[in-house]
Formats: sequence, structure tokens, C-alpha cells
Amino acid sequence: MWDILKNRWRQGHRTTGFPPKEELPERFRGRPRTQEGGSVDLGRCFFSADADRDAAGALLNYSRNYRLAVSRREDLNLKGEELKLAGRLDAAMQKLFGRSLKLRAVCAGSCNGCDLELQALSNVVFDLSRFGIQFVASPRHADGLVVTGPVTRNMELALKKTYDAVPDPKIVIAVGACAISGGPFEGSSEVLNGADKSIPVDLYIPGCPPHPLTLLDGLLRLLGRIRGKNHV
Repeated sequence: MWDILKNRWRQGHRTTGFPPKEELPERFRGRPRTQEGGSVDLGRCFFSADADRDAAGALLNYSRNYRLAVSRREDLNLKGEELKLAGRLDAAMQKLFGRSLKLRAVCAGSCNGCDLELQALSNVVFDLSRFGIQFVASPRHADGLVVTGPVTRNMELALKKTYDAVPDPKIVIAVGACAISGGPFEGSSEVLNGADKSIPVDLYIPGCPPHPLTLLDGLLRLLGRIRGKNHV
């Protein structure tokens, strides 16, 4: 027991502050920068340094800005570096969910990349539960859904039934390029090209996959927990 306590003391405090005070590493690929007059659909962006291009065909370069979540699909059309970030829920919904939010994750055909980042939110580094947000096993115990994957045709009914099982009022969060646009599977006859083709979506969090900080930022914006000029 003494050795365990000594080891814990040496480890120190591991949970990162939010927003993070330290600068993100140079290799971090955050909000893209487009050329003057250029634009890019973040909902279809893979955040790949050698694959993503803006509407003019120019390769994108990436900032270290992790703030990417929006409330409407059309707001993911980025021009320059301006992005209309997600707004908070209305007063009634915020009163219900602002201090305690239970979410049910639905993997609707994903590669598990986004699911692993969602799982990372519960580790000691990001500690999602400190904000009153937790994942639950049953949709009947949930306040909303987190959807990953392009929604394959054999998952469409399961997704709709899970949505119907969540008590009203409820929210839906689309995580990752696949859940927003179909990602690399867009146009396939076997996918629906995103969650909003089947159920209404309240928050879009782009990425392939999105970083846990991007996920945290989107969730806290939705709940009205982020304020101030530094959170842009």
C-alpha cells in the first residue's frame, strides 16, 4: 500500500485543464486555413495534410485551433478562418441538461476511430464526468445520442429505434466526418451519408476523428458552459 501511495504521489495531477493552458503540439491538425476567397466543407474534411483541398483545389494547411463544433450543417462551410461555432441550447433545454447530461453512443458503421476518441473522454486526462456528462448503456436512461459512422443501411432501423427510445426532450450529436457527410463512404449505395438523413442533429463535431478537446469544446458549448472572448 505504501508503494502505491508513493507512486501516486510521483504521478501528480494528470487531468488537463479546460480550456487547455499549454499550447497544442505542432503536429496537431486543427481548424484548416484556406486561401483568400477559398472555402472548405469541414463536414467532408479528413484533416489529412496530403489529401484535403479547398474549393479552389489548393492543399489545406492546419492551425492548432481545436474549436470546430457547430450547431447547423451549413455552418461547416469554412471561409478563411471564420467559423460560426455552436451555440447553447435554449433556456428550457439548458435548464434540464446544463448540469447533468447522459448520452448513449451509437456506432452506425464507423471504423471505431471516433469511438476511441469518445472513450478517451472518460480517462483521467480529459475526465468528462467532472462536467456532469456521462455515457450510459441504455437509451432509456439517456438525454441524447452520440452517433458515429456514416449510418449504414443495416443500421438505419437500429438508429431510429434507439432515437425513439430516448425520452423527450433529447439531443443528437454527430461525431466525425462519417456521421456528418458519409466521410470516405459518401455516395455508396450502402450508406445514408450521415446521421441527419435519419434523425435530427443538434451538434456537428467534424474530424477524422475529432480530438477529445474538440469533442469537449462542442459539448460544453452546447450546454452553455463556455463563455468569454478567449473561447472563439
